[in-house]
Amino acid sequence: MPPKAKITKEMILQTVLKITQTTGFDTVNARSIANHLQCSTRPIFTCYQNMEELKIDFLSFAYEYYEQFVTNYGHSEDVSPYLLLPLSYIAFAQEETHLFKLLFIHDMDLNMTEAGDFYREIDNEKRAKVIFLDLFLYTHGIAVLAATKKFTLNRAGAEAMVQNTLTAFIKQEKPDWDLSL
Repeated sequence: MPPKAKITKEMILQTVLKITQTTGFDTVNARSIANHLQCSTRPIFTCYQNMEELKIDFLSFAYEYYEQFVTNYGHSEDVSPYLLLPLSYIAFAQEETHLFKLLFIHDMDLNMTEAGDFYREIDNEKRAKVIFLDLFLYTHGIAVLAATKKFTLNRAGAEAMVQNTLTAFIKQEKPDWDLSL
């Protein structure tokens, strides 16, 4: 029976996460991973055929990390459900700058062709898609500016901006809508 692997995929992914959080994904290579794990590069290439395979695996791992961030944000902050995604997205950009850049600037894999990908409401799919897309683009702009340190914003300021914008977008479609409902 062969010996149990001392370096696992999980250990490698956690290491890549730490490196990415501190110095960015551009600094991730087999040698930097091996140095952090205090091993040779061989265990890395035992788990992964090449660095591209590792990157694909890491992007999924990093996105799961982001999803957990959103969940934790929802539990730790008193935030309205309709503002959870935009505000947590901005917070992620501010707190996890390198991961945000990797996931949502450099390697953003987003297909904006199907409204059902975002939001579905009977007889309201087309309008909901327009509102969601407008809000996403607005929020993404704020988040990119925050991640690149071109714009600083506290939670209250971000919430007011997103809430005002969402209200304006919805009122264009439904003038009698009231945010307090």
